[in-house]
Amino acid sequence: MRISYVLNRKDIFPEDQLPDVNVMLQVGKDMAREVTVGDSPFLSLYGVKSEKEYKEQQVKDGRVMLHGQIGFRSPIKSQDAYKKIYEDIADAGYRIDRYGICLDWSMGYPKKLRAGMPKGTGLILDNEGDFAALTKCAPVAPHFGDFVMGTPAAFENTIAALKAGSTTIGNIGQFFNFRMPHWNDDITTTAETVKALALCAAQPVDILIHSNLDDGFSALFCDLTCSIGAVLIEQYIVDELIGANISHCYGHTFSDPLTRLAFQRALERVSINPGSMVYGNTTIYGPNTTVNYSNLASYMMPDIIGQMTRPTGHGLNPVPVTEALRIPDTQEIIDAHLFTNRLIERTEGFVPMIDYGVADDIADTLIEAGTRFKESVLKGLEEAGIDINNPFELLLSIRRIGAKKLEELYGPGEIDHTQIRNRKPVIKATTVAELENKADEVAEFLSAEEKEIIKDKRFRACVACTDVHEYGKVLIEAVLNKVDVNVIDGGVSTDPEVVVKEAQEKSASFIAISTYNGVALDYITRLRKELADAGLSLPIFIGGKLNQVKDDDHSSLPVDVSDDLRQLGVTVCLTVEDLLTELVRMVQGARYD
Repeated sequence: MRISYVLNRKDIFPEDQLPDVNVMLQVGKDMAREVTVGDSPFLSLYGVKSEKEYKEQQVKDGRVMLHGQIGFRSPIKSQDAYKKIYEDIADAGYRIDRYGICLDWSMGYPKKLRAGMPKGTGLILDNEGDFAALTKCAPVAPHFGDFVMGTPAAFENTIAALKAGSTTIGNIGQFFNFRMPHWNDDITTTAETVKALALCAAQPVDILIHSNLDDGFSALFCDLTCSIGAVLIEQYIVDELIGANISHCYGHTFSDPLTRLAFQRALERVSINPGSMVYGNTTIYGPNTTVNYSNLASYMMPDIIGQMTRPTGHGLNPVPVTEALRIPDTQEIIDAHLFTNRLIERTEGFVPMIDYGVADDIADTLIEAGTRFKESVLKGLEEAGIDINNPFELLLSIRRIGAKKLEELYGPGEIDHTQIRNRKPVIKATTVAELENKADEVAEFLSAEEKEIIKDKRFRACVACTDVHEYGKVLIEAVLNKVDVNVIDGGVSTDPEVVVKEAQEKSASFIAISTYNGVALDYITRLRKELADAGLSLPIFIGGKLNQVKDDDHSSLPVDVSDDLRQLGVTVCLTVEDLLTELVRMVQGARYD
C-alpha cells in the first residue's frame, strides 16, 4: 500500500513569485569584504584561524574536548561566568575548550523590532560591542548557537558573532522547526538565513555552521534513521549548494547508551566537518541532584568512548545535575566539568573491554536507511516542482512541509498504518519509545472507574506548546488518547490567538499548554485575554518549566511563577498525572462549578 498524498509546488509555494536566491548569495558574499572574523583570546592563545582548525588539531592529539553552556540574562553575569569557569577548571589542571552562548529567543527578531517582543530567560546582547565583550573574557572558543542562524535576525546576528571572533555559529536546525512568536514571514526568515550562510561561506577562514539535530526537524522523527538523513540533507544544502561547513550536534534525547554510541559512530562516517558538541541527555534528569550524577555518568561514558575510538571533534557537554530544577549557576557548571574530566581519565581503562560490533551494525543501518531517506526527499521535492539546486527553495520547502509529513511521505520504513507516521521505523527513535512507555505508565495512574468517568465526559482537549520543545505536548497527547480524550492539535510555538481560534472552531472542552522557554506568565496572560475577547470561558491547564524573568526583578534570573499562574485562574500541573487528576475532579464538579 502506498501513501496517496503527493506534494505539489503550488501547495508549497502559493506565492506568485519568490525572491532571487542569487541576490541573497551575492549580498552575503559582498558583506564578507567588510565583515571578517575578529580577534579573540581563544584564537590567539592556540594560534589557530578557526575552531575547525583547533578541533582538527585536538583530534590528532587524541584529546577529548569539553563544552560548557552559559547564557544568563545579564551580560555582566555571563561575562563573569565566562571568566570564572575557565579559570577554575584551569586551576584544577583541566581545560574547557568551548562555550555555547545561549542567546534569548528575543534575539531572533530584527533589532529594530526586538523591544516589543516577548522575552525568554536567555542572554540579551544589545549591540556588537556586547558580543565582543563576552568573547574576550577567556580563551575559550565562542559558539553563538541558538537564535542566530535560522531567524529573522540571522544576517545581523551573524555579522556581530563574526566580529566578536566566533567561528562556530548556529543554530540552523532551529530554522526548520522554530517559529518566532508573532512572526509569520518565513520568506524573510529564509532569505536572512541564506545571506548569513553565504557570508560565512565567503570568509577567508572556515566557519562551522552549527545545527542541533535535537532542536531541528529531526527531533520529531519517529525513525532515527531519518535523523542521519537530515544530516545528509543539511550537508547537501550548506556544503554543496552554498559552500559553507555544516557541523552537527545531538544528544539531548539520546538516553540509550548503545544507540547514543551507534549514532556517534554513524556521524563519524558521514560527516564532512568536525562536530560542534554532543549535548548532555537532559531528558533523564529528575529532581534528586545526587541521583543525577549517575545519569550524568551514564551518558558521558559512551560519549567519551566515542571520542576515544572514533573521534568526531565534538565537544562533550556535561549538563549540571540541577538542570531539571532551574538554570544552573556558575559553580554547578564547574562541578559538572570537574566530575567529567576525572571520568575521562577513568574511562580509558574501559575502552579495550568493549566489543563495538553491535554499535557498528546499528551505524550501518542508520547510514543505509538515512541515505535512502535523503535521496527520496530530494527526488520527491524535485518531482513536486521544487528546484533542488536552489538553497532558498530547498530550505523553505522543507520548513513548510515539516518533519512529520516528510517522514510519512519518504521515510525508509515500510508502510504500516498502525504506526504514528504510518510507517514502521527502521530504528525507532529513543524519544518515541520512551514517550510511548511513559504514556502507558501515566495512563495506568487512573483506576478503571476514573478512566470510565473521563471517557463518558467525551472531552475535547486543545493541546499546544509555547515554544519549539514539543516532547511535553507529545506526551500529553499520547496520554489523553489512551484515556479516550479527543485531542485537538493546537500547534507548536503557537501564539495565544491561534490556540483560542482552534479551541473555538473545534469546540474544545479545555486547553492544555506545555511550556519550556521562560514565558509561562506572559503567555497565559495573553491567552486569557484572547479567550475573554472571544467570549469563551474554558479551563486552562499548564505544565512544564514554569519560570520567567520578571520585569521588576533586578537579579535577571528566572523565578518560579506557579503561584502567579494560579492567581490568574489556571490550573498548574507539575506532572501529567496531575492533569488526569484534575480532569476527574472537573467531571465530579470538585473545582469547576
